[in-house]
Amino acid sequence: MNLLLLMQKNCPRSARWCLLLSCSMLASPAVAKETHVGPSPRMKRADAFLGIHFDFHAGDDCNSIGKRTTPQMVEMVIDKVNPDYIQIDCKGHRGYSSYPTKVGNPAPGFIGDPLRIWREVTRKRGIPLFMHYSGVWDYKAVADHPDWAAVDGNGKPNAKATSVFGPYADRLMIPQLRELAGEYGVDGAWVDGDCWGTTPDYSEATVQKFCAQTGAKSAPYKQSDPYWNEWMDFHREGFRNYLRHYVDELKASHPDFQVISNWAFSDHMPEPVFANVAGLSGDFAPDNSVNSARFAGRCLENQGVPWDLMSWSFSRKNNKQKPAVQLMQEASQVLAIGGGYQAYFKQDRDGAIRSPAEMDVMAEVAKFCRDRQAYCHRSVAVPQIALLYSTAGHYRASPSLFHWNGTNGVKVLRMALTEMLQNQYGVQILSEHHLRGHLSEWPVVVIPGWTFLEADFRDELAAYAQSGGRLILIGTGPKKLFDKELAQIADSSIVVVDQVDAAFPDALRHGLPNPIVEVVGSKDVDVSPRMLNGNLTVHLVNSSGPHANAPDEGIKEIKPVGPLTVSIRLDQPPKSIVMQPEGKSLEIEWQNGRAIVTMPHLDLYSILVVEP
Repeated sequence: MNLLLLMQKNCPRSARWCLLLSCSMLASPAVAKETHVGPSPRMKRADAFLGIHFDFHAGDDCNSIGKRTTPQMVEMVIDKVNPDYIQIDCKGHRGYSSYPTKVGNPAPGFIGDPLRIWREVTRKRGIPLFMHYSGVWDYKAVADHPDWAAVDGNGKPNAKATSVFGPYADRLMIPQLRELAGEYGVDGAWVDGDCWGTTPDYSEATVQKFCAQTGAKSAPYKQSDPYWNEWMDFHREGFRNYLRHYVDELKASHPDFQVISNWAFSDHMPEPVFANVAGLSGDFAPDNSVNSARFAGRCLENQGVPWDLMSWSFSRKNNKQKPAVQLMQEASQVLAIGGGYQAYFKQDRDGAIRSPAEMDVMAEVAKFCRDRQAYCHRSVAVPQIALLYSTAGHYRASPSLFHWNGTNGVKVLRMALTEMLQNQYGVQILSEHHLRGHLSEWPVVVIPGWTFLEADFRDELAAYAQSGGRLILIGTGPKKLFDKELAQIADSSIVVVDQVDAAFPDALRHGLPNPIVEVVGSKDVDVSPRMLNGNLTVHLVNSSGPHANAPDEGIKEIKPVGPLTVSIRLDQPPKSIVMQPEGKSLEIEWQNGRAIVTMPHLDLYSILVVEP
């Protein structure tokens, strides 16, 4: 089969769109308007693959910021890491700015202007510079302006969170981002503490607005109260309007300024992208990071927008630097499903880089990523199993406005994801907006633990099963949603398993009897069949190790797994299968429509590139 046709047949529409967008970017790279004299325009964030992030959340204890910030320090970071972009602190959750702002709340003391140094060096070297800027969370702003704060159910102003219905964005955030864009010429902002920092606001003005919109007599205070779902949706829409507002305002005044809102349109916020953001991003869990990245990346990869994920380079449990190999394994989970990668290193309280030795660690990780970039970045999944992250089901049950934690559906989903990966299945996490009208593109759809689905989508899933698709329902909640179909359909189009146990892999095997890729030799291998540059690529990640309980000194060694036998379903024998980045051509055995190769071992992350 023609490879382009294979790609079009096997890739979901959203993924095809992303690939076409990528191709158009390569053909016609976006050019930033640059008013400063210097090298050629800097890379747009949408094209970036590798970054490094620094922050220190300046506070009232910081009275000598800039004391040790030198051009040589910035040059050292660039020379060692060779990043596509750098992100540095400018305003953290405490609300104090780590540069001498004229419109915000500067930290107590500066020695010179450290942001000028970062900007001049990065401009000279052609490196984009992004700001770590805390959005909704701003402790200083709400302390100085209690009327800007969200109000809790007891009538007390929140000590951390501003209200998305209040004047904070217009009075402080937008003016300060414009200062950064105009006075300093920075390339954009990575806005932290945004969706996940948003909280319900019980202020009188907000409650009155809610009651006028919904007809409620008062605001609800708990999930069992009338209008609770409407109350939560009202605040979610408030955040959407706030995000669109500040992004659009910045685009109007500074069209080249690029905004990313941390964790927007992600596992925290599983909904379509509705704002003109430059990309999607998040910092996954600093501990148990491999499992966090497995989940978070699959919630981003189908959103149709360039994305990246960030490791914490240190453990939050003990603040110790992670060894390079541990970060490489975390990065592998991101790269293997097409994303960009960045890692977070702390700055000292004066804003200086903590240690050149930490940059040596990042240099090793960066080389590991660069060696694989040509074989992974912007790859798109070949549909195998769709694992439903129901936006409606999650929002209906979640105690939070925007966070993945707290619902049984996500709890079961994450357990199911682990089981699928440990049984070497390619799996995508998809929501209603990905699947509506496109269910037939997936051989199997798994419904994990959701107790509520919108009626029209539930009916579409039922029709999918009745027309030959395979639904796997996990638990009593999904079973009740499809009781009628279970009574009517005699075949195994709908399969129910009580929980994620031995019955679940059996159901998957019956639902997907001839997967594109089969791997024998170790359960500690995550498998992702994907398309890139017209070729089928098979991404194999060594996922072994104590992820949830890493030793205090970090994971210093990840033992190779194997030998592995990899069987790939194809229409005809391929010309070659090459293991990358090792450049090793593997001997192929052709048997019953499958190309079979043997890998003596898998060290950490390798890609099999299939040439037809």
